[in-house]
Parts: sequence; structure tokens; C-alpha cells
Amino acid sequence: MPIRLVAGLALVSFLSPVAGAQRGVDRPALAREPIHVELVGRPPDESPPAAWQSQDPADSLYRRARQDLNRNDYAGAADLFREIRRRYPRSDHAPDAYYWEAYARYRIGGAAALREARALLAQQREAHPRASTRREGDAESLETRVLSELARLGDEDAAGRLAVITERSARTPPTPPRPRTPPTPPRPPTPPTPGVGRSQAERCAGDDDVQTMAINAVLNMDAQRALPILERVLARRDAESLCLRRRAVFIISQHRHDRVERILLDAARNDPDLEVRSQAVFWLSQVNTPGAVAALQQILAASPDREVQDKAIFALSQHNSPEARRALHAYAGRRDASNELREKAVFWIGQSNDPESVEFLQRLYGQVESATLKERIIFSISQNSRGSSDWFAQIARNRNEPIELRKKALFWMGQRSGTSGAELAAAYDSFQDPEVKDQLIFVLSQKHDRAAVDKLFDIARREQDKELRKKAIFWLTQTNDPRVADMIAELLGRP
Repeated sequence: MPIRLVAGLALVSFLSPVAGAQRGVDRPALAREPIHVELVGRPPDESPPAAWQSQDPADSLYRRARQDLNRNDYAGAADLFREIRRRYPRSDHAPDAYYWEAYARYRIGGAAALREARALLAQQREAHPRASTRREGDAESLETRVLSELARLGDEDAAGRLAVITERSARTPPTPPRPRTPPTPPRPPTPPTPGVGRSQAERCAGDDDVQTMAINAVLNMDAQRALPILERVLARRDAESLCLRRRAVFIISQHRHDRVERILLDAARNDPDLEVRSQAVFWLSQVNTPGAVAALQQILAASPDREVQDKAIFALSQHNSPEARRALHAYAGRRDASNELREKAVFWIGQSNDPESVEFLQRLYGQVESATLKERIIFSISQNSRGSSDWFAQIARNRNEPIELRKKALFWMGQRSGTSGAELAAAYDSFQDPEVKDQLIFVLSQKHDRAAVDKLFDIARREQDKELRKKAIFWLTQTNDPRVADMIAELLGRP
């Protein structure tokens, strides 16, 4: 099971001394015991961030919900965040609206509201795993708080789940290698543009301007009537039309029509505003045509704007076609491109789950010199079910590689669902470096299958390095294997 180290976990102490001493007690027994919960880590923020995507049709609802939350009107805020999800599921505010509605219902309290909050967080985890409130650990922290409140009210299922979280958080493992935060789909903000007059800046920030209200209304028109109006807006080049053009790009992307591709391509290539060009490229990710892929490939290869290239990488990653994947391969292999953008391309290549991408990444690993880029390649291959465990083992054995990369290869080898405990156990004796073997002992401890545990017993009894034996014994004591007590007694009985 992949290890997940999260902020905001609960430390749960069961007030009954018997319950506190038992490690294998069943969930109903846990639920019946009084529970004291002390929340640690960063608590959820009291207010969602200010609205920033002013061309988003849900922006007005979001601001009203935010105001209600700040006024402690939690019922009103919950209803408004629910409206965002219902009416504007493709809004940039929708992924985090699940969290803020759950937070409002948590503050309302009571069993029904808390269960609804728990369900909302589960829906967000399933539908929007990359939402900002999930990436930053807020959702997991809030879920722990919700579970603790439900457990206090006698919810046995919540108490059982809380006990599982607590058991994991009570361990203090050595810090495993972790990838840097994966790149997330670009969500470009729309700050006031320097050189634009005060009235225009206000127009970008609000939605009470007559023209702004008019262009928002176009979203409710059918494509046949809406697209000609939006094309005329995008054809303008005056400073006063800047914010209208930004809104127009978003609204065009919400329509399904043959002309959408051509309009977005024209904006991506010709609009004088970088923000408009970037957003047009981003929304081409939703246009599933060969022409869109070819245009994105050309933009990625020729655009001088780093931000536009970033959006093109993401847009290509959303097109499930050989042409799009080859375009990403070509960019990831470019020595003249920035390492940061190459890392993003590598990340998205790893998400495609096809053998051609795995083979490409393995070849690329031997061609690059940047340790950070190599680390990203290791992580990306580990996310692809078609990757081979043997490849990770080869990296870990290669003494020409930096020790940290070798350890990361072992870690991600162990996190792969396709790697068995038997494979990891068999690999242990082929390593000589104590630091690498130490890492492999930790990886074995996370596998939780019979072969992995058996190998830990073998290391604890036969390993010549005393420090490594001590590590194996420590991790064995974190398991529920009944043989551990016998082994401890055996060790204590030696002269």
C-alpha cells in the first residue's frame, strides 16, 4: 500500500486503559469506547481565497458564498457552494467548492450535516484529486475533524476509520523519498494588466459592468448564435476590450461546435495579450480533433512564451492520441528546453499508461544529466502500471548513480501495485551498500504481505550489520504478526 504522509492527522487516545492496550480490537469495540481527539497540523483556513478568475461565470456565486462564510452564515454558504457545483461543474471554482461546502456543513454540526460533509470530501477525492484544497492537505485535515466529530456522536464506522488513520499516523518512519509536487493543470489567474485604465481594471475584477453582464449572458445562448458574437469580441484589439476577450475565450470553450477549434487557434496565435493566448491554448485541451493536436504541437515547438508552452504541454496531455504523446516525447527530449517544462512533460507522459511511453522514459533517463529530471522520470514510470520492477532494481544497483536516486528508485519500486513482497525480498541480498539496504528494509515494511514480513524476520536474525538488524526489528514491531513476540523472547534469551 503506498505510504501517504499528510498534515492534520488526528492523535486518538482511548480513555479505557484496556482499549488503549489492545492493538487488534475490532472496529465496533473502538466505536463504543469514549474517544478524545487532539487535532494536530495545520487547521483548515477560516475562509476560501479571494476570487481570481474573473471571467468564470461562477465568480459571482463564489464571492457571495465567501461573504456568507466570513459572516458565519454556514447554511447560506453551503447552499451557494452547492449551486456552484450544480450549475457550473466546469468552473475553476467547482473542484474546491466540494471542500468549502463540506467545511460549512462541518461548522453547522450535527450527525446529518457531518455525514454530508464526509460524503462531499469523498466525492472531491474521486472527481478532483488535484484540487488545491487536496494538494495542500486541507481536505484530509478536514476529513479527520469530521470523522472525530462523528465518532464522538457514536458513529461506529467513523470511529473505525479514525482508528485506522491513527494507527498509521502513530508510526514514526524515516522520511521516505518523495517526488516534488506534481505539476497541476494550469489555471491562469487574471490580474489587472499594467497600462490598463482604472475603469478597465475594475471591469476585470467585477461582474456588474453592463458589457460584462452581456458577455456572461452569451454563455446561455446556443453555439449558432453565441459564436459570431464572441468572434467579433475577439477581433477587437483596443485596450478596453481586454477583459472582454479573456471572458470570451472561456465562454467559447464551453460550446461544442466545429468552429470552436478555429476560433481558439486564431486567438492562441494572434491575440496581442499573453493571457488570452495562454487561455486559448489551455482550452484547446477540450477540443478533441486532429487539427487541435497539430496546432498545439506547432505552438509548443514555436511559441517564445513560456506560459503558452506550459499550457500547450497540459493541453496535449489531455488528448489521448499517438500524435499528442509523440509531441510530448519530442519536447521532453529537447536539450534546449527548460528543465522545469521538461519535467512537466515527463509527468504527463507517465500518466498515459501505454508501453511506448514507458520505453521512451526509460531511454530518456539514460540521456539526461539533471538529477531533478531523473527523479521525475523515476516517479512518472512508477505511476504507469506497464513499468517493470526490474528497471527500478537496476537503477538502485547502479553505483554510478547518486545514492538518493538509487533510494528513490527502490521506494517507488515498492509503491508500485505490480511489485510483490517476494520480488523485494529476493532483491535484498543483491545489494551491498548499507544505506541502500536500509532503504529496502523500510520499503519491505510498507508492503504488508507474507513474503515481505518473512524477509524482515530473516534480516532480523541473520543480517551481519547490527544497525540493519535493529531497523528490521523495529519495523517488525509495527506489524501484528504473532511471531514477533516469539522473536523478541528469543533475542532476550540469548546470552
